[in-house]
Amino acid sequence: MTPDSKSMDFAKLQPSYSRRAVLRAAALLTTGGPLVAQPSGPHLEFPVEARQRLAVTSYQFRTYIESPTNRARDKSKQGMDLKEFPAMIAKRFSVYNINPLGDHLSSTDPAYLASFREAVQRAGSHLVDLGLGGQDFSRADKPSRDEAVAYGAKWIDIAAAIGSPSVRQHLKTVPGHAPSVENTADGLSRLADYGARKGIVVNLENDSPGSEDPFFLVEVIGKVDNPYLRALPDFGNSLRGHDAAYNRRAVDSMFKYAYNMCHVKDVLRVKDDEVYRVDLAQLFGVARENSYRGYFSMEFDTAAGDAFEGTENLVKESLRYLSA
Repeated sequence: MTPDSKSMDFAKLQPSYSRRAVLRAAALLTTGGPLVAQPSGPHLEFPVEARQRLAVTSYQFRTYIESPTNRARDKSKQGMDLKEFPAMIAKRFSVYNINPLGDHLSSTDPAYLASFREAVQRAGSHLVDLGLGGQDFSRADKPSRDEAVAYGAKWIDIAAAIGSPSVRQHLKTVPGHAPSVENTADGLSRLADYGARKGIVVNLENDSPGSEDPFFLVEVIGKVDNPYLRALPDFGNSLRGHDAAYNRRAVDSMFKYAYNMCHVKDVLRVKDDEVYRVDLAQLFGVARENSYRGYFSMEFDTAAGDAFEGTENLVKESLRYLSA
C-alpha cells in the first residue's frame, strides 16, 4: 500500500521552497509547461569491490517494520522502525547499502525524513533506491496521468530529502486492458524531466505482468529517451509463466537500459505448485555482458522461506558470482 497522493501536502515535502514555487512546479508537471534544459545524464560513482556493490531491500522484512502504510506488518513479530533497518542490515549481513520501500517510512514529515537520513549515516550505510507504489500512467484521460505524475514527483522530493539517488516507480493499469506505450511514455517523460531537475533517476522494474512486462517497459524507456528514466532488472520476476530462456531475454533487454539498480532473487514462488528457480550464474553473466556497474539489491521471496536465511544466502551467492 502507498500513501494516498490526494492526502499528502505537496508543499510540505519541500520546506526549502515557497508554497508558490512548489505549486508552480506542480502545474508545469501536469500541463506540460516549459522545463529547464535537461542535464546530459546522472553521474553516480559506483563502487567496484563486490560487497560494496550489494544492497538489501526492506521488502522481505516487511512483517517486522512499523509503519501506518505497511499493511504487511505481523504484530506477532518484534517490530522496528525503518530508522533501525540500516544498522540491522549492516550488523546482520555486513552490507552497507539499503533499498527501502516508501510504504515503510513511518512518516513523510520533514523532521522524520531528516532523522531517517541521519540514522542511515550513523549506520555507515547509504540509500541506493527508494521503492514506490503503483500508479497508472497508461490512462487515456490526461487528468489521470497528471495525478500519477504528481504522485511520482512528491516521492522524488522525498527521495531527495533522504538522500536516495533514485526511485523505483511501479506501474499499474486497469485489469484486462493492455497498457498504452504512448500514454505511459507521456506521463513518464514528464516525471523523468522532474527527476532530472532534482538529480533523481526514475527506475522501472519488470514486475507485474502486463503493465510491467519487460519488453513493454524497454519500449517506453526507448520512446521517452531521457537518461533519467531507466530500467531496474529483476532476476526472477519474468519467470512467472515463462521458461528460463524467456527470462534471460527479458533480463538482458532490461540491462541494456539499466543504470544504478537491479534486484537479485534466487526463487520465485507464486503458489505451492508454481515455483521458479533462478539461474544466478547465468543472470550475473548477463549483467557482465551488458557492462552493468550499478548495485545488486537482495530481494528474497519470503513465500519460499525465512527472510533472514534467504537474504544471507543471496548475499553469499552474489559475492561468489561477483568475485568470479
